[in-house]
Amino acid sequence: MQASDSTLSEPSSAVAFTRWLAVGSLLGLIVLGLAWELWLAPLRPGGSWLVLKVLPLCLPLAGLLRHRMYTYRWVSLMVWIYFTEGVVRAWSDRGLSAQLALLEVILCVALFVACVMHVRIRLRKAKS
Repeated sequence: MQASDSTLSEPSSAVAFTRWLAVGSLLGLIVLGLAWELWLAPLRPGGSWLVLKVLPLCLPLAGLLRHRMYTYRWVSLMVWIYFTEGVVRAWSDRGLSAQLALLEVILCVALFVACVMHVRIRLRKAKS
């Protein structure tokens, strides 16, 4: 690989930041979903079938790590399902479960903002 190739493939600091914010938020949602439904505040002792909600979150992880623009776009739409769940459970649940739901809402907003900013920055750079 030539030096010019490596400089072209290196992402800008803004792209790198949004990428890591998106990956971090997504990993946070995965860990939160597992911990919430299995240990912290499950609906039933021993865990809940709601833990399966984490599976769709695992699918886009590879695409985000590989800089796939399409993945950033559809994750920004998929995250609203989890945002809605967080808002509903923050409103209806009590105690620790309500606090975990608020954390889910915050992670969803961070993931959405990171994905939108990532796509905007990359499209702007592609035009110039």
